[in-house]
Amino acid sequence: MDRAKMRRTDRSLSKEEAEEILRKSQYGVLSTVCADGYPYGVPMSYAWHDGKLYFHHTVESSLLGENISGEVKACFTVVGDTQVLPAKFSTEYESVIVFGKIRESGDKLVGLMKLVEKFSPDYLEQGDRYARASADRVKVYEFEIEQVTGKARRAK
Repeated sequence: MDRAKMRRTDRSLSKEEAEEILRKSQYGVLSTVCADGYPYGVPMSYAWHDGKLYFHHTVESSLLGENISGEVKACFTVVGDTQVLPAKFSTEYESVIVFGKIRESGDKLVGLMKLVEKFSPDYLEQGDRYARASADRVKVYEFEIEQVTGKARRAK
């Protein structure tokens, strides 16, 4: 798959640099396709671990839940650090786009604990209790990454 062929290859990041942005960033936009063919992008917090992304979402009926029925193709975009350069009419930035397949996780607690480890590392014991108590109220999605591209414009 070479879905995300980059025009500015001079700004391309290595896989390791792209993964570091996925590790450190907190939010991105998860994009799926609705039954009527329209795209749907929703901002999501996430955790990255061993080539997979983990998300949580309500078990209540939702457009995202409708779009993720079984295993479906999706795209996730993260914008890392940015800085506007007004005098240069430009911006320093870093971003990552991943393509792959997303599905409901077979083990909610694994995904929930990856989120706890990322966002509340000093509260693992409490996070474990919270994850177990809330597992019936959430869906956990697992995004298997098939392609990752990163791009950056950084100060020289």
